[in-house]
Amino acid sequence: MNDFQTMIEGYRRFKTGEWARERARWAELAEGQSPKVMVIACSDSRVDPTRIFDTSPGQIFVVRNVANLVPPMETGGGRHGVSAALEFAVTQLEVSEIVVLGHGACGGASAALNQRFKDMRPGEGGFIADWIDLLSDARDEVVAEHGCEGPAAHRAMEEAAVKVSLANLRTFPCIRSREREGKLSLHGSYFAIADGLLHVLDPATGRFSPA
Repeated sequence: MNDFQTMIEGYRRFKTGEWARERARWAELAEGQSPKVMVIACSDSRVDPTRIFDTSPGQIFVVRNVANLVPPMETGGGRHGVSAALEFAVTQLEVSEIVVLGHGACGGASAALNQRFKDMRPGEGGFIADWIDLLSDARDEVVAEHGCEGPAAHRAMEEAAVKVSLANLRTFPCIRSREREGKLSLHGSYFAIADGLLHVLDPATGRFSPA
């Protein structure tokens, strides 16, 4: 699939195939949604959480962006897209779990590590630089231990992005209170594209292990 016309052809197959077979389900979804899980994933075209977790429409509420990042709670100017999605999922849909899904070969994590877009102007890389600056403190720790090149450094940066997002989630009062009351659970995960393995973060040890 490499152009919009090919996508239209795919839509037609979907409409006459899956949609037609599950018409009752789609009619039900047209009345509203009630997912129990929110997934924060990367925009990377290779990492589709609905495929990785083998879910159907209506089962997970998904937000995707560069490097699966969650900014900390902020009330200043700007457009807070991720924050708005979090607020909706937690306070309106009342999801009971939030999963941050990192992945291997992440371009955003790599850019944070090698500072590829540093000092570029908006529209030429500056927006990317500002966004992945969310990982600046984590980058310092990764570089101190692994340097800024090689598989170990990249893997550490990718895993650090998940941990940063989990920490930033807990800066939102609506999340902190629900987690404290046992109404909401947070999970970190990492998908290795090359071998198809999903790793889950153990909050006690800070290590990712195969699911």
